[in-house]
Amino acid sequence: MNKLRFNLEDISQIIIGSFALCVPISFSQESWEIAKTLPNLNLFLLILLTLFFLGFYSYQSIFQTNIKKRIPIFIFRIFIAYFITIIVVGLTLLALDKLPLLTDAYLAIKRVIIISMPASIGAIIVDSLDKE
Repeated sequence: MNKLRFNLEDISQIIIGSFALCVPISFSQESWEIAKTLPNLNLFLLILLTLFFLGFYSYQSIFQTNIKKRIPIFIFRIFIAYFITIIVVGLTLLALDKLPLLTDAYLAIKRVIIISMPASIGAIIVDSLDKE
């Protein structure tokens, strides 16, 4: 496999993986409440940790430590997994009426970021299951 493809199957795996972990956490009042008090620095650190873990897992599992000629697709895969996860988490919180975008957008964004950390790890793990 010279080039790693990214197709509809990969997108569906990311969606299912992120949804599988986002649902139980999205139903947790603790995750709603922590967003109210989490300082900005910790929120930023959470984003960095998420991207690091996505990158580390992708590097080891999906790319099997071979990214020399595939750095753009490696970076793309990390960010697309995180982006799709953010959308899944946002839609889930919206369905639960826990995404106050119109009344408190900053709190809504914080909730999405907090729940997206474990959900994105689920997404990348499910995405990697069928790789050779």
